[in-house]
Amino acid sequence: MFLEELSWNFFPLLSAENGSPLCLPSLFTLPEHSMCSMEEKSINLSSVLDFQGTRDYSPKQMAIRDRVFSVIIDCFKRHGAETIDTPVFELKETLTGKYGEDSKLIYDLKDQGGELLSLRYDLTVPFARFLAMNKITNIKRYHIAKVYRRDNPAMTKGRYREFYQCDFDIAGQYDPMIPDAECLKIIHEILSALQIGAFVIKVNDRRILDGMFAVCGVPESKFRSICSAVDKLDKMAWEDVRSEMVGEKGLSPEIADHIGEYVQLRGGLSLIEQLLQDPKLSQNKLAREGLEEMKLLFEYLTIFGILEQVSFDLSLARGLDYYTGVICEAVLQQSDQTDESVSVGSIAGGGRYDGLVGMFDPKGRKVPCVGFSVGIERIFSIMEQKVAASEEKIRTTGTQVLVASAQKKLLEERLKLVSELWDSGIKAEVLYKKNPKLLNQLQYCEETGIPLVAILGEQELNDGVVKLRDVATREEVLMALHLRQEIRNRKIREV
Repeated sequence: MFLEELSWNFFPLLSAENGSPLCLPSLFTLPEHSMCSMEEKSINLSSVLDFQGTRDYSPKQMAIRDRVFSVIIDCFKRHGAETIDTPVFELKETLTGKYGEDSKLIYDLKDQGGELLSLRYDLTVPFARFLAMNKITNIKRYHIAKVYRRDNPAMTKGRYREFYQCDFDIAGQYDPMIPDAECLKIIHEILSALQIGAFVIKVNDRRILDGMFAVCGVPESKFRSICSAVDKLDKMAWEDVRSEMVGEKGLSPEIADHIGEYVQLRGGLSLIEQLLQDPKLSQNKLAREGLEEMKLLFEYLTIFGILEQVSFDLSLARGLDYYTGVICEAVLQQSDQTDESVSVGSIAGGGRYDGLVGMFDPKGRKVPCVGFSVGIERIFSIMEQKVAASEEKIRTTGTQVLVASAQKKLLEERLKLVSELWDSGIKAEVLYKKNPKLLNQLQYCEETGIPLVAILGEQELNDGVVKLRDVATREEVLMALHLRQEIRNRKIREV
């Protein structure tokens, strides 16, 4: 039977991983306000193409993006997450005061009827607001959606003003470091599955940082601003960060130098043990609590088998104000990128934020949370660059079979057959010409990657069959034409 043969014998040819053009066209970005009416005769193309911070996606780029999303969503679901959605804008007061110095990057909207609104900056604060409003005390959720930042865009580095985030979070009161370890395990699984190059997951703890600042002599009122300065160490040399601390933040050179002795340390369990014996750091309650739980985290990561890709890094700070415990960031190591000029920085990051939900609860009730976000646009930039020079092709449609004709005046028969395939759940196409040439129909299959073609001819119609052709191997078999009746008969026999 045709459909059974199509499903059982030929569907292995239809894998989404089979035959993918990986040669991508140049990227052109068009802002929404560039859309003009039909009456307008011209448009300043140079200004359109210079507009930065957003992008269009071609069908080939969308195919790559969908494949990445599929890997990520499969991993989230494998770990038991359910999904939610939140509005693209929030009350401005919901977002204000949650992002530290980065709050200046929030997109504010024009006052509408007395409401001051802003586009969401990330998916974490809306999630915390969602938990508080719905009185949810435990959930494991993922959320994939666009966020907006008034950042200086760097298109080659995957930094945009409008971009997707892929968030995973665990909310609830649980024993220390078990949810945190699972989050790191999920990051490891996703980056390994995407095969974008060697990576390292840096971890630290806000309690360790705050304890370090305290023993170094930083005034508590400057903790967050100094934390934001330390967070720039992945982009700036220590000398430049030190200059900012002293010149802009008002620290004494001695305190800055003391901080420098710590923030340039990185390692594993041995470093944690070393710091637990540090005469000053070990006496600070916050720092000791963070170090002891970091040691427990590394024990769980050893069980998960991912310790080789994890580094305890005291320079990791994560500039957002709402983090309260473990923080993490995944970065690519020296990878096999084809263009050395491309550098994307962090490709995933997150941490624990136990106090954020309480900011939205009328009674201040806290819900402990830990989670992370995958920097999907940065991953796209890496993948696009990796495949740009490849001769492999990527399919942009899921069409499984093209209904073709070998002679003229068979449009009606082609439409009948393609309709029957659609009704039976088969992804099928037909060319929009009354009398297309068979060669053109076969060429269309080759160009678009359609693996099978069902060929109708006068002889086949007289015999009540259709010729099914494998486009790649050119193997042909004859199948019964009256598919729907055969399916019904088969179902009756099975009952």
